[in-house]
Amino acid sequence: MRFPGLLSELELSGQQSEVLAVKIEVDTNPPAGAGLVTTVVLQLQHHDQASLLAGKLNAIFQRADTKGRDLYDLLWYLRDPAWPPPNLTLLNNALAQTGWQGEVLTVANWRAQVRERLRRVDWKDIQSDVRPFVEPGFDSSLLRLENLERVLEK
Repeated sequence: MRFPGLLSELELSGQQSEVLAVKIEVDTNPPAGAGLVTTVVLQLQHHDQASLLAGKLNAIFQRADTKGRDLYDLLWYLRDPAWPPPNLTLLNNALAQTGWQGEVLTVANWRAQVRERLRRVDWKDIQSDVRPFVEPGFDSSLLRLENLERVLEK
């Protein structure tokens, strides 16, 4: 949905031509266990931080071809020491829903399982894959296995 002029009308932008764009995705078969929060802005209910991380990890575990944007998001989440660990109920339900053959993820093993998955990623195209999705000036060379392993240690 696009709202031309809304940011200017709300005095959030001096640009009358600026457009607020909102992308809404509806999961018609969501796995159970998501933590939900409602924010004051637009009274919009959405996944909490732990559930966002769980969804990102599900994508990383389940995509046949890992996307650079997924690894960027993972690095962004985990670089913040205040970011909570993943919602393991949601993550395990999502993995089970898509045929996960690995072990159940726990507080004790989820980081090791992510490291193992990252070691199997074909890293040669990750940096070029993420370029269209990041802000100008982002150093895509930060998306390396070593950096993701470093943030997983915390």
